[in-house]
Amino acid sequence: MSLYDYFPHPRISSRQAHPPRTVREHHKVGFNGTLAKWITEGVGTMWCAYAFAALSLVALPQAIKGGALPIVQWISQTFLQLVLLSVIMVGQQVISAASDERAVQTYQDAETILHEQQQVQAHLAAQDALLEELAARLDVSLDCSADLPGKTPPEAMGPEN
Repeated sequence: MSLYDYFPHPRISSRQAHPPRTVREHHKVGFNGTLAKWITEGVGTMWCAYAFAALSLVALPQAIKGGALPIVQWISQTFLQLVLLSVIMVGQQVISAASDERAVQTYQDAETILHEQQQVQAHLAAQDALLEELAARLDVSLDCSADLPGKTPPEAMGPEN
């Protein structure tokens, strides 16, 4: 007889088989994915932003000759669109790298908590064994199974658990 039946949650084994994927790992699919990744990484650099800024300056003299409206159009349609495209992409790369780092840390924290809880389970099992031995020596019944949580396996609890 056992005071407590430990049922490991089914997610524990699947977590070990499938660790979290980073953003970079999601985009390694075939030729199109590789090409898109290569272009994105190339355009999403500050050097590309500098190159786009230099390219947009080619049209600046013509815009200045045209007056106020062409200057506004040059700023909004040429300079901002070209330069901000690369700057925004650089920002997204920084954000996704930080997000990946947080995800990995969260995963490692969950692994740590899981390990600690498994140690608690082992400790409780050792205590249960000692209590059972003491109860047997004293000829005392330990049948309190109806009052103890944990008698229902996780798979019987439903998907939300």
